[in-house]
Amino acid sequence: MELFPFRLRSIWNAWDLRTFMLTSLSLQIILIFSGSLRKRKASRWVSLILWSAYLLADWVATFALGILSNTPVDDHDCILPPPPPALSYNQNDDLLAFWSPFLLLHLGGPDTITAFSLEDNELWMRHLLGLAFQVSLALYVFMRSLPDTRLKVPAFLMFLAGIVKYGERSWSLMCASMDCLRNSMVTPPDPGPNYAKFMEEYASKSAAGLHAEIEVEKEPESKPRALHTNVEEISNVMLLSKAHYFFKTFKRLTVDLILTFHDRNESQSFFLKRSPAQAFKLIEFELSFIYEELFTKSTALHTVAGPFLRLLTFSSILSSLLLFFFTKKQGYVDVDVAITYTLLVGAVALESYAVGLLFFSEWTFLQLKKLGFYQLSNMIFTIISYFRPTSKPRWSNSMAQYSLISFCLADDEPSAFKTTLELISMKDTWDKYWHTNYIPVTSELKEFIFEEIKGKASRAEDSKSYKRFSDYRGEWALQKKGYRKELGWSVEVELDESILLWHIATDLCYYSHDENKQSPPASNRQMSKALSDYMLYLLLFRPFMLTAGIGQVRHGDTCAEAKNFFQGGEAAVLDERQASKMLLSVETKVPPVQVKGDRSKSVLFDACILAKALLELNEGKRWRIISAVWVEMLCYAASHCRSYFHAKQLSSGGELITLVWFLMAHLGIGEQYRIEAGHARAKLIVEK
Repeated sequence: MELFPFRLRSIWNAWDLRTFMLTSLSLQIILIFSGSLRKRKASRWVSLILWSAYLLADWVATFALGILSNTPVDDHDCILPPPPPALSYNQNDDLLAFWSPFLLLHLGGPDTITAFSLEDNELWMRHLLGLAFQVSLALYVFMRSLPDTRLKVPAFLMFLAGIVKYGERSWSLMCASMDCLRNSMVTPPDPGPNYAKFMEEYASKSAAGLHAEIEVEKEPESKPRALHTNVEEISNVMLLSKAHYFFKTFKRLTVDLILTFHDRNESQSFFLKRSPAQAFKLIEFELSFIYEELFTKSTALHTVAGPFLRLLTFSSILSSLLLFFFTKKQGYVDVDVAITYTLLVGAVALESYAVGLLFFSEWTFLQLKKLGFYQLSNMIFTIISYFRPTSKPRWSNSMAQYSLISFCLADDEPSAFKTTLELISMKDTWDKYWHTNYIPVTSELKEFIFEEIKGKASRAEDSKSYKRFSDYRGEWALQKKGYRKELGWSVEVELDESILLWHIATDLCYYSHDENKQSPPASNRQMSKALSDYMLYLLLFRPFMLTAGIGQVRHGDTCAEAKNFFQGGEAAVLDERQASKMLLSVETKVPPVQVKGDRSKSVLFDACILAKALLELNEGKRWRIISAVWVEMLCYAASHCRSYFHAKQLSSGGELITLVWFLMAHLGIGEQYRIEAGHARAKLIVEK
């Protein structure tokens, strides 16, 4: 009876290290090829696979080092052919010890991902300590095979590559931590003009009986730009170069550093001349640079030393492969020799891919162009454009959609699976994710958002105006359309309540539309529905990106009231159109709070009141108002979200709200422009 467990134990003892080594290599392949996918994909499956590979890669490599540090593997009975007899020790153990620097190489990780989330960057000190420990352990494992091993030189080269790669990762994590990023971007202390000396001179002139006056000439305030500025199209090369230029300045927003009015004037004058498509494309490039700085090894590699480090690691690994090829294999187990070749060839292939990514990157193109190597830089840009066209989005280019009415109408039949989810308190989370879908962000929507923000920027008269425009969340849109008095109550409540009110009202208006009737504002209607569902998604799944509130409670109470209403009807509600008709048929002359009190935070019938008021308008005006209000709420949420959470979402495909945040900053709207003027030019005028 014990023969079978003994057999399994023998198999495990013979293959555990070998399995972990091959698994570690496989995880590196997954990471290097999928590390950049999350920048362009909002898929939960991509995030799950990458998260699993990211965590397992370190665990597997560390566990394999632990196995290597134990008694050398010599259990070959009935599983592997025994090694040839050795004079004084098992020579195959030297080959196994040669595997230790490969694990350092794997722990260094690929260039395409250093951190899975921003929190990983903050743990750089722990990673640095891990570097010292893992290098010491790997050296200990290999030192035990000295002095008789034939693999001294190949191992030294692999150790060199592994330590450099591991060091690059630790350095990149440190540089991407919030404190280091902020310190690297803080401007030198500026004491300003010598006030004491100036006043001393003023006092001395006055004491001498001279009539002295101080004349202050302030720096001019930025002038409002014309709304109808001629649009100038520029080439993709120029657009990329300009994006990198602005990236150096506007990346300060990610660490809550302020900008000057000079920054605003320069950016605003450029963006007001761009088409919506080029404006959003430039912001995509900028956010792509920020993503790479936060989550990849770009900080370590896109420097003067970066290419030399990558050539050093590549040449070391390739030389190690060639030396091992010409090393006598006598005394080594054939299976372990094959695994070693697999590890070496895999390392060379991955490092070749890393070299290609480095030299054929937008960073390299921009650096060569800056140095004056125009022919070489143009060739690199042509290659980059072939494999990654500039027309291809640099983020997911999608927005999540979640509809409250659709969720409340969904089949809620009890089942064993749903019962289990309820027992572990996961049913609400499952239901929300199950009823979320994604749609592309259309060019029409980008154009509409751009024109709305551009219109505000053009109307601003001074710095206070720019800040004031960022605080509107529907009031300005209603005031422009002349309906602030009638509908202003719906946007003067808390943001989460306003989102729910307008979301339900938008759905009621949307499903009340006669599909057989052709109407001009079809695009406004579709954009309003898309923004409405997106804002509710943010409220429920990204509440940290909105201002504090009780959105979860309001949503839960509203859903509960909606389900009771739909289930309590005489006939079953089949779809959203029928549900909207039933809701709008309810008499709402008396405000719900006067009938129900305010214990329940449901806004279902308050939204019906809003929808009825909107339905009284002609269809064109109705959807123009709704779409304008949603854009304004989106802009308010974008400018009041902490920059940390904007940066955090870059690793999950990005969010439309983040692009809107950057667009507002470039057009001067927001509170990030705290330095409103430079030094006032004071003159001391003395009259004799």
